[in-house]
Amino acid sequence: MNRIDRIFADLRRHGGKALMPYITAGDPDLAATAALLTDMDAAGASVCELGIPFSDPIADGPVIQASMTHALDKGVRVGAVLDMVATLRPKLNMGLVAMVSYSIVHRMGAKRFVDDAKAAGFDGFIFPDLPIEEAQDVADYVRRQEMILSFLIAPTTPIERARRIAQASSGFVYVLARSGITGERDSLPDDLPPRIAALRDVTDLPMAVGFGVSKAEHVRQVVSVADAAIVGSAIMRRVAEHRDGDVVQPVGAFVRELLAGLAPAPTR
Repeated sequence: MNRIDRIFADLRRHGGKALMPYITAGDPDLAATAALLTDMDAAGASVCELGIPFSDPIADGPVIQASMTHALDKGVRVGAVLDMVATLRPKLNMGLVAMVSYSIVHRMGAKRFVDDAKAAGFDGFIFPDLPIEEAQDVADYVRRQEMILSFLIAPTTPIERARRIAQASSGFVYVLARSGITGERDSLPDDLPPRIAALRDVTDLPMAVGFGVSKAEHVRQVVSVADAAIVGSAIMRRVAEHRDGDVVQPVGAFVRELLAGLAPAPTR
């Protein structure tokens, strides 16, 4: 069983929920990325989305765009990211999903990219700019390699198209809390619970919710209806604030705050 499938199966069996942090590989550098991954794993994060730096990120807000620009300016490229993951993978328990533009995958060749990522220790992929109408071949190949491929469902996605997206996905479905771009928000949309309920009728896959999830209370709200909360911009903002020093302590402290949101709110 793929590591991602096993993680969610174990969580469901024990009534648990997942935190899925996102970080950009190479911000502030790959050594710091490795240290952050190690710390988040020790803290109890279930799955990490590792962003592969790209010059024109899809649907990412200013924080993650700036993060990718920083990594690219430092010379971080796909091969170096894979080498870092390969070194670190034996020390990690959490799942690793590559968040990567399909432009990069296509340029390298889909089979080569998938094979190299699997050899490095990735468990699956999110290709945010790959329409499901064009994804059949790569999705089939990913499955044959016993990896997962998750597609995004937006609030504006009609339910029949959402069903098709879920059928094309494996591992989990990435549910956007809101339309637009990534970034921190003060609150989550009121229509999230009924949207999750509607999606439960079209797929048995775990639901992971991102876009605007930025504090422990948001995590608590998300996992009251979904299986996992994805947090990216709020983490990467803290990375940016500490690029010239120790990023692990402040980011690790914040991730532990987010993990506290997996527990029910205390009653008075």
